[in-house]
Amino acid sequence: MGRIISFINQKGGVGKTTTCVNLAAYLCAYGKKVLLVDLDPQGNATTGVGIDKSKDYNTFYDIILDECSVNEAIMPTNIKNLKILPSNVDLAGSEVALVQRENREKVLKNTLSQIKDDYDFIAIDCPPSLGLLTVNALTATDSIIIPIQCEFYALEGLTQLMNTVKLVKQYLNPSIEIEGVVLTMKDNRSNLVNQVADEIKQFFGRTVYKTIIPRNIRLAEAPSHGVPIMLYDNRSTGAVAYQDLAIEFLKRNKDLNKQKAKKENE
Repeated sequence: MGRIISFINQKGGVGKTTTCVNLAAYLCAYGKKVLLVDLDPQGNATTGVGIDKSKDYNTFYDIILDECSVNEAIMPTNIKNLKILPSNVDLAGSEVALVQRENREKVLKNTLSQIKDDYDFIAIDCPPSLGLLTVNALTATDSIIIPIQCEFYALEGLTQLMNTVKLVKQYLNPSIEIEGVVLTMKDNRSNLVNQVADEIKQFFGRTVYKTIIPRNIRLAEAPSHGVPIMLYDNRSTGAVAYQDLAIEFLKRNKDLNKQKAKKENE
């Protein structure tokens, strides 16, 4: 059964979509089947894997309106083993459409349950807000990854995010957990980096990944070419970092599966 992971941070510009897309791509490079779910109406994850937003295609919004099935909305990408449930500006209307649905917080969960077994991982790129789309993602997900920029205001707003996760855990999804925290956009010229990293590790403990993503111009350029960094410049520092993150992620999940198997056998 596939594992659903939501990439979330309501603070914009922290490398959330970049982390979601590039980690998903490297997981595919290691032979995993991955579905990328773009829940952000900006559609950056969609264009980041080469989908032309000017073309007509189905999104989660069409699924909410019962105008298509999830399999009719899923599209192939230019990355082997990676498919996407894309987004475009129409998805902005989903908040209003969801309000009118019964069990509105569980629409995405019910949608993904139909195809969860077809993938090893389902990566959800959440919008930079805590609205109904994000609540749907948190209700459907097994765990969350929080990308946090290595800057002075990194922890700003995280209390609100963690309170939302706590409420979802209490009322909608008792099994949700923090998969990990990824430090992004590290600027080695800044003396604040280590201080910020220490504060984040103190806040989140052992869930913080050892791999830190550097600020890298090649990472910023890749989306404009419609490819993840591994297809744009696999020798760049950004590519090496996301490859290392994928290895660390897979090791953690292997250990997690061992722990689950042990509990089931006890």
